[in-house]
Amino acid sequence: MNNKLKIAIIGCGGIALQKHLPALANLKDKTEVVGFCDVIEERAEQALKEYGGTEARAYQDYKQMLGEIDIDVVHVCTPNISHAEITIYSLESGKHVMCEKPMAINSKEAKQMLETARQTGKKLTIGYQNRFRQDSMTLHEACKNDELGDIYLTKAHAVRRRGVPTWGVFPDKEKQGGGPLIDIGTHALDLALWCMNNYKPKSVFGSTYQKLKDRPEGNMFGHWEPESFETEDSAFGFIKMENGATIFLESAWAINMVNTKEAQVTLCGTKGGAEMFGEAFLDKGYVVFNHVAHDQLVETKPSGAGGIYGFSSETLEQRDAEATQWIDCILNDTEPLVKPEEAMVVTQILEAIYKSAETGQVVELN
Repeated sequence: MNNKLKIAIIGCGGIALQKHLPALANLKDKTEVVGFCDVIEERAEQALKEYGGTEARAYQDYKQMLGEIDIDVVHVCTPNISHAEITIYSLESGKHVMCEKPMAINSKEAKQMLETARQTGKKLTIGYQNRFRQDSMTLHEACKNDELGDIYLTKAHAVRRRGVPTWGVFPDKEKQGGGPLIDIGTHALDLALWCMNNYKPKSVFGSTYQKLKDRPEGNMFGHWEPESFETEDSAFGFIKMENGATIFLESAWAINMVNTKEAQVTLCGTKGGAEMFGEAFLDKGYVVFNHVAHDQLVETKPSGAGGIYGFSSETLEQRDAEATQWIDCILNDTEPLVKPEEAMVVTQILEAIYKSAETGQVVELN
């Protein structure tokens, strides 16, 4: 028991119950969830009942929890607006932190989180679990090996035809900072930057729309309430990188489009290209590579027989691979796969898209 990392969950809503807690439950030889905190007491108590041990406790105040029980690691699963506040307090309290995506509601807060992690020497990672999919790992490895050459154009896809989340605070602009762009667009952008290994944006031009808020019919999660739909329903960004490469980011919870993709990318390089297909969130996504051989256009699709975490024979769901890598990096004092420096650039670009959409101007970035 003394060798296990003691973990606290702050925010016991859907993402904690569907992703973090089930993944940690599969790591009982390495971890023990000892604290459950939520502003709604019943949520914390229910999570405790389902995932806590005999000595675990439930709280409504995360500061009280961090002060009263022995904790090594904190998982922040709250609305976007509180990511920075809770993460910074937890780091300063001597805890390692996994914070759900996006890193923060703006780039200023993201920078403060990064600086605090550096000052305290504690580890910080952000919940971009789509990197741990098999197709994502395969594509990243190909890019790392220069199989596509110079990647000069990338499309980052995060488009649902009708997939507006109708629970929690998703349509609340104040608490979330935006709609599909900051919710699912953030995953696609993270994959794009990671595969390109390019974190130097130069300028951003963006557009956001709220065209379908009064048309809730056909939504996969049931009808939303139009009067409380405060965010955009779709958003698009054109990002120019310092080396001249371009990223086009498309995101939508609701748009009249048949061919939709989510948390997937299309890469175009000088040696070849690659495009993601399939059902990414069900771990049934796959990647198709294209190039020229023997004066012929060739397409190849990997078999998908390899593992996900670390390219071993171990095949895990993305949430389990993410949790395993995160816990191992703490135990072995190595770097997390998702570095806060990278996640901060994602937040910087998202913020610039919203600013550009509001002003109608190109936003220049340092």
